[in-house]
Amino acid sequence: MVTEFAEIEVKPGMEAQFIAGVEASRAAFARSEGCHGLELHRSVENPAHFVLQVKWESVAHHMEKFRGAPEFQEWRGNVGAYFAAPPKVWHGETVVG
Repeated sequence: MVTEFAEIEVKPGMEAQFIAGVEASRAAFARSEGCHGLELHRSVENPAHFVLQVKWESVAHHMEKFRGAPEFQEWRGNVGAYFAAPPKVWHGETVVG
């Protein structure tokens, strides 16, 4: 199991729309092979800064299966217009839990 960390800066004033877009995308992630759920976190100090955490069976499930699937297009259609810059994405594994 790996966690995708996507650091996302949202255009100022579009935070509520972005959050709604993430909520609307939950079903697309749920349909995606190897996806075990997601969480969206918002910075208290900078309300336009978010971190999306998605649990994947493997990096390949995210980078190959999801990104090549219609669900990825649905996700980007729901939230892409609100990005101030491309998300910074990396994968991690839990070493202390």
